[in-house]
Amino acid sequence: MATKRPRIKTRERDSIIQSLKAGVVPRTGIQHIQVGRANEIKAIYKDIDRIAQGGSAFRLIIGEYGSGKTFFLNVIRSIALEKRLVAVNADLSPDRRIHASAGQARNLYSELMRNMATRTRPEGNALTAVVERFVNSAQEEAEKTGASVSSLINDRLSSLSEHVGGFDFAKVIEAYWRGHENDDDELKSNAIRWLRAEFSTKTDARKALGVGGFISDTSFYSSLKLMSLLVRQAGYEGLLVVLDEMVNLYKLNSK
Repeated sequence: MATKRPRIKTRERDSIIQSLKAGVVPRTGIQHIQVGRANEIKAIYKDIDRIAQGGSAFRLIIGEYGSGKTFFLNVIRSIALEKRLVAVNADLSPDRRIHASAGQARNLYSELMRNMATRTRPEGNALTAVVERFVNSAQEEAEKTGASVSSLINDRLSSLSEHVGGFDFAKVIEAYWRGHENDDDELKSNAIRWLRAEFSTKTDARKALGVGGFISDTSFYSSLKLMSLLVRQAGYEGLLVVLDEMVNLYKLNSK
């Protein structure tokens, strides 16, 4: 008796066909055309399970040009989304790198946040949806317990305040909640801009949101940690960070 094959969703089918026609890696449905990496996939599943359990994992994908590194990274991203993780990804370049002092690390962080994806928003730009989910989960808990939404949000954000940069981060999330509660779209937009590292001066950040800091080169790593805590509090299993095109770092001037 023939084995019943899983059906491919129409959206995934169209994404695969259109991407392959354009010569790029599909953003969704990629698992349907991936073959020959059973051992690697098994290891990645273990890593993702470890992240979902509150741990961490680090992998370097190494291979010759054209060997399928980017393709495999997208497979990893797809698996993470199916496992209810939030994924952020970006290509490294001289203008987007982890360690910098002239805005390049902030550029990288901003690109990661713009490309944030969830299972329901695999194409990216999911940061607002993640913050909304955090707020909505607090509202749902308030309805069940009779507590005020603001007190629940403050309780959840108090754990963020204990980390480096967490006080401003928490105040920005709180500002988003105020905008949500008062139908203040400008305040909500400013909060998302701050979380995307789109503020570059303390003056602008203080004027828009009442916070004394902004996400900069020096706060790149601590801001990622805070975002990983936020996505968990929003009900996701963890945060996956995918960085590609490390070869571009060879273009840096070492003089």
